[in-house]
Amino acid sequence: MAETIDFSDGRAEFRRGMRRAWPVIIAASPFGLLYGAIAVENGLTVAETVLMSATVYAGASQMVGIELFGDNIAPWVVVLSIFAVNFRHVLYSAVSGRATRHWSSLKRYFAFFFLVDPQFAEAERRVAERRPITFAWYMGLALPIYLFWVGVALIGALFGKLIPNPEALGIDFLLPIYFLGLVMEFRERPLWLPVVVVSAVVSTAAYYTVGSPWHVSIGAVAGILLAVIMPPPAAAEVEIAHEKLDRAVI
Repeated sequence: MAETIDFSDGRAEFRRGMRRAWPVIIAASPFGLLYGAIAVENGLTVAETVLMSATVYAGASQMVGIELFGDNIAPWVVVLSIFAVNFRHVLYSAVSGRATRHWSSLKRYFAFFFLVDPQFAEAERRVAERRPITFAWYMGLALPIYLFWVGVALIGALFGKLIPNPEALGIDFLLPIYFLGLVMEFRERPLWLPVVVVSAVVSTAAYYTVGSPWHVSIGAVAGILLAVIMPPPAAAEVEIAHEKLDRAVI
């Protein structure tokens, strides 16, 4: 007999979210340590390093930012470059917005600050499991990841110099491995392989022609365009599933 889950139990939902947060924390922590060490190495103070993690809260954009800060580049170029890296978050909010329409506007505005890559992937996994995205579950996942991210940035800023070459230890490769695992979990989705291949090929080509960080958004747009041009037969069924989740008792 299938287990009956009470999605209206806020505490239980928060704990479920926290359980999903630990793999993300383990994978992202080394990257946060690396960011903290590099930020201080590039001239930021410990306080500035922590403040950037707490307010920008986007690992790739933080890396791009600290690299550009010391290059005497116009501020608008820095802002535009960070926007190019973070443009995918606009797409994330558009997708996740369908599953959070039952939330109040205030909750959505607050929650979308935490909509980083793993948060989006875990939310999509929950939708695929035909489970509603409750605010308690979402924050149970988001808050531990956010607090640990800021915390490890502080540790990296204070003690990062003790690791002379993090890349040689493979620390910087843990997060890409985690993301690869997330991508593979969506392999049952329609058009998964064509979208992944097109995005990867176009992103790689853009990296060598247009340059970083624009290749991130260009690859994402290429995958989206393919999905638009070749809509999967089950698209209507996916939309029906989202409608059912909207009507779920939260």
